[in-house]
Amino acid sequence: MPFPRLTNVLLAATGALALAACATGPGPVEVTRFHDPAALSAATRGAVVVTAAPGATDTLALTPYQGAVAEQLRAQGYEVSGNNAARYRAEVRVDRFQRAVDGGRSPVSVGVGGSTGGYGSGVGLGVGINLGGGGGARIGTELAVTLRDTTTGQSVWEGRAEVDYPARSEIADARANAALLADALFRDFPGNNGETVRVDARR
Repeated sequence: MPFPRLTNVLLAATGALALAACATGPGPVEVTRFHDPAALSAATRGAVVVTAAPGATDTLALTPYQGAVAEQLRAQGYEVSGNNAARYRAEVRVDRFQRAVDGGRSPVSVGVGGSTGGYGSGVGLGVGINLGGGGGARIGTELAVTLRDTTTGQSVWEGRAEVDYPARSEIADARANAALLADALFRDFPGNNGETVRVDARR
């Protein structure tokens, strides 16, 4: 009879579409962190002000990322303050880019700032790969945070988290994107110095 056969075909097609949707979702987040072990161990969980990194050109676009970073810092025991004279300053930078099927990367302007600076910057960072598969170009976001002692200007911790995803993905929403990256970046804080890891995205 045709109806059972048609039902089986429809079920198979539905399953294939579901698998395709999973395959094109965000992959694990690539995270790299650096810290000065001596400075970090001496640092207390004092007040911290969350700001845009020096050179950021679109501070409004950074707002959800700054909020997500502030939430993670609170979870780590820091007191988030609006006072620029706070003991620590968390400098936030966000870069967005388009990843082509050949792995090429072209910038998309969103809150673009300068390098995070310091002892670890640029070492093993921003390598990125096309996580999650799927055809066509993908949009990616890199969140970089430097935790700096405001008295000495020394960077005691810095890290970057990067993920890419289909342009129509729910992760393309700034708030969802910020929450995903900040969660991965501060997972198991402070992390191993100089190590790049892949962190599964929490849903």
